[in-house]
Amino acid sequence: MTETLQLANGAKLPKVGLGFWKIDSEVVPSIVEEAIDVGYRHFDCACDYGNEDAVGRGLSASLNSGRCQRDDLWITSKLWNTYHAPEHVRPALQKTLTDLQLDELDLYLIHFPISLRYVPIEERYPPGWVFDPDQQNPKMEFASVPILETWQAMEELVDEGLIKNIGVCNFNTGLLADLLNGARIRPAVLQIERHPYLVQEKLLKYCHQQEIAVTGFSPLGALSYVPIGMAGSDDSVLGQQVVQEIAKRHDRTPAQVVLRWGVQSETAVIPKTTRRERLVENISIFDFELSEEEMAAISGLDQHRRFNDPGDFGLEAFNTFCPIYD
Repeated sequence: MTETLQLANGAKLPKVGLGFWKIDSEVVPSIVEEAIDVGYRHFDCACDYGNEDAVGRGLSASLNSGRCQRDDLWITSKLWNTYHAPEHVRPALQKTLTDLQLDELDLYLIHFPISLRYVPIEERYPPGWVFDPDQQNPKMEFASVPILETWQAMEELVDEGLIKNIGVCNFNTGLLADLLNGARIRPAVLQIERHPYLVQEKLLKYCHQQEIAVTGFSPLGALSYVPIGMAGSDDSVLGQQVVQEIAKRHDRTPAQVVLRWGVQSETAVIPKTTRRERLVENISIFDFELSEEEMAAISGLDQHRRFNDPGDFGLEAFNTFCPIYD
């Protein structure tokens, strides 16, 4: 198995990346350098993670030290919900590029199919979900911006050489089909929550049919959501007997088996960790192979269980019902 996904335009996306969601800025620069040292070349960032300037310091130190060359790296970032209006797309990208200390991105994604009221960068950055956090009951305030208008602004940034590829996150097949009807530049990548409890078989099949590469976030399932109360420790797929048995058979950890299931499904995965031993563990999945029966058994754990759903956390955390999945 190759260690990259080839996009429709021939670009190669490393199948294992490091996601920076919820990694503290203080440790991010050293994590970037350690990740590069152990072989990572794919880094998944976002304005909303609040640590792109720290990622930039790590990248700059790594490039200046000669650990790697810029062309060796794949850097992804995401356009936040408050910047969907066409006139705000460019400033949002420029802020990200400045923070990451880069001249261009390999991939820029619309983070959610949710357009929120604009918050100026100089007023609050990252702006987060609610319009006015100082209100007694802070809420999300929506903005009427069609996705196609946001997309066309991103296409212009591709034309100018500031972005190599563009894509979307958290879209379903209907939204993708509508976007494809109006896009001049087709989406190269869809990033979605994907793990054995949320297989998303039809969405994956549609993307393969449309030559849209898929990256799965939260590829280990509940682990990222336990510390923030969005999942319980007993929700982890790693404790499932079928995963444990396959791991024992291959002399691997349950996490390696689940990540291997992800890349063997022809998706990229972006697990998060701050520990060097886990960095090594998570990327060491290309020297064994799951059988068809093992792949099917893991896929059979599907519960259509979504941990990251604005239709749930929007109301609980931000006093706003914001469904995007039916």
